[in-house]
Amino acid sequence: MESVSGVETVTGVSGTQPELEAPAVETVTPQSQQPLPPPVPKKRKEVESRAPCWDHFEKIKDSEGIVIKGKCIYCAKVYCCESKKHETSSLRLHVVNCLKNPHSKETRQSLLTFQPAPSSAGTQSSEGTEGVLGTWVFDQDLIRRALVEMIILDELPFRIVEGQGFRKFVLVCCPRFKIPSRWTISRDIFKIFSDERVNLKKFFRTSSQRVSITTDTWTSVQRINYMCITAHFIDSEWKLQKKIISFVPIYSHKGESIAKALESCLLDWGLKSVFSVTVDNASSNDTALGFLKKKLGSWGCTAVRCKYLHMRCIAHILNLVVQDGLKECDSSVKKVRDAVRYVRSSPARLQKFKSLADLIGVEAKNSLCLDVPTRWNSTYMMLNTALLFQMVFEAYDDHDSSFKSDLGGSVPDFLDWESIQSLVMILKSFYEMTVRISGSLYVTSNTFFSEISDLSCLLKNMEEATEDSVKLMGKNMRAKFDKYWGEPEKMNFLIFYANILDPRDKIEYMPIQFNQLYGEDKGKTMFDKVIVGLKELFEDYVACFPVQCVEQSEKFSPSITISDSVSVGRPQSLLKSQIKKQKLVSGDLSRKKIELEVYLSEVIVDEDDSFDLLRWWKQQSERFPVLSKMARDILAVPISTVASESAFSTSGRVLDAFRSSLTPRIVEALVCAQDWLRLSNQPISIEENIEDVERIEKVYHVCVSMIQINVPREVGKLELETGKCSWLGNILNVAAIELRKKNRHRLNADVLIGELETDAVMLLEHACLL
Repeated sequence: MESVSGVETVTGVSGTQPELEAPAVETVTPQSQQPLPPPVPKKRKEVESRAPCWDHFEKIKDSEGIVIKGKCIYCAKVYCCESKKHETSSLRLHVVNCLKNPHSKETRQSLLTFQPAPSSAGTQSSEGTEGVLGTWVFDQDLIRRALVEMIILDELPFRIVEGQGFRKFVLVCCPRFKIPSRWTISRDIFKIFSDERVNLKKFFRTSSQRVSITTDTWTSVQRINYMCITAHFIDSEWKLQKKIISFVPIYSHKGESIAKALESCLLDWGLKSVFSVTVDNASSNDTALGFLKKKLGSWGCTAVRCKYLHMRCIAHILNLVVQDGLKECDSSVKKVRDAVRYVRSSPARLQKFKSLADLIGVEAKNSLCLDVPTRWNSTYMMLNTALLFQMVFEAYDDHDSSFKSDLGGSVPDFLDWESIQSLVMILKSFYEMTVRISGSLYVTSNTFFSEISDLSCLLKNMEEATEDSVKLMGKNMRAKFDKYWGEPEKMNFLIFYANILDPRDKIEYMPIQFNQLYGEDKGKTMFDKVIVGLKELFEDYVACFPVQCVEQSEKFSPSITISDSVSVGRPQSLLKSQIKKQKLVSGDLSRKKIELEVYLSEVIVDEDDSFDLLRWWKQQSERFPVLSKMARDILAVPISTVASESAFSTSGRVLDAFRSSLTPRIVEALVCAQDWLRLSNQPISIEENIEDVERIEKVYHVCVSMIQINVPREVGKLELETGKCSWLGNILNVAAIELRKKNRHRLNADVLIGELETDAVMLLEHACLL
């Protein structure tokens, strides 16, 4: 037996047998009796994920600390991201598409788009032949703001976003857009209103031009009286601007309430440099502007500018002049009105009338329309249209036997049509004048004096006419004309200054116009007062811009250096220096002093249809730095309140039958935001809505009948003299009930009744005369 390496081996006797390996015998020691511990695996160091997408996600771990999900820090959406199952592909995709991720706009893929170029009118071309190629990236916020602006501009109801058709449209156009609720739309409207208001306030705070105001009141379907205040000004680029700055409820039409509302609005906007306020001829406005004039004086406005504060609306005075003239042709007008009402009273009669028109060969696109007797422009439209169908009315009498019997023999005859034709020719001149003075895209103050001069000539021709009816009409119109414009001292001299600041007129024709209006003696005195007042106002402007005066005087006149030191041997230079300083402060040595004289001494500009008054003054602003500032403020003065009245057409649609629950706060936001967002080159339409006119006409006749039934003639005449119509509310309520019974248009009746409240005295006058 041999022992090899501690292992015993047994060798057989014969060498041919194989060797057998003996079992190993372990040496037993005390330490080997205890079991060995299991081997401890080496712990691997955990490595944080280095994916860039984790900058936008919050890690969500399980109980063992393994990241299994990721939560977006912008929109709080959760995505699975286990390393062995999902990894981070879903996270990377969400980072790009997350609508609330501010960095996603940089990583989104842009789409090519063709943007039509804007046309000269400020709108996009529908043909699409001209434009630029750009890129488009989906943006939830931009699309939502565009949706809100569409609702504001197009006067759409808030619930449009909940409509099935709108949702289907959005789903087809932009499936990724998340449609907001109507409550979100309401909040967004307030946000747009607040942002635009802040921007407009900054503009007023930094601008130097003075602002002119127009204001008017209106009664809504909610039976709430609203007051609209509109600011007019010419900006630094010499563009005429019109901004509604307030549309708030007013609970009384007294002068004190109007004045306090105006004061509150001006203080809120920081507008203390108000140049003029254009209002209608109500006596309460005289009281309100007297109160406001004192406030402006306490705010630092000079006495020279305060005396030009009150401007009367020419459109309202023109309406009163025409109304007095129409009284003399009331019989012929009434016959035509009754004939039009008879034809339109049933579809069968109207169809027969149209068939006769086709048979006779009368080609007129206009259809018959009724008028409101308190609105002379609607009367003009009715008569003008009826004249086109004169032959049809004469033939209709032969084809409808009940036409004459139902009208009680008051069918218009040949003499009536002759009278109507003369009346239409006269009313056309007044109508065209109203359209001209109601423009919103151009200045109108320079046309005031010319318009009343032309009106005076027109009335003179009417008074010299051969027809008795026309002569009497001209006489009545002249009486009303002289009441408001016959006393030149009561007129606002700004209209004369604006006419002088038109380089096509200046003072070339003014003496002759004054002589034609007021006679030679009174006209010459009036002309001298206008020139003195213009120089006084110019000196006030010179005093307000002393720094600019010195700078511009150095440019247009020899430099004048004034030193406090006295040279040796010339003791009198000190006295000269003091005198020069006094004259320079007073403006005697400044070129500004004679800017007005230089302007008046130059030849007038030739008449041209393409002449732009504001562009001319913009080009001459360097030559006349102070006079151009005065021209910018005077030319911006509106001569009518049409700008404020047009807001009531918008508010009437904003507060329609389906939106009568809107609060005054949201109504103001809608009306003001629409005016601020609307393109500045959209004109104000003063055309009568035929359907509205017809509905108002129905309500008018119901009201008049109710007045005749419930108010004795003696009581009506007494209240007409005192101006108190305390019974009107009850009468209008009764009229509304009657109208609802007949037409079942409850809410529309409320709208029209509210509009007629402002014509209370006119209703009473007609009721007492009928």
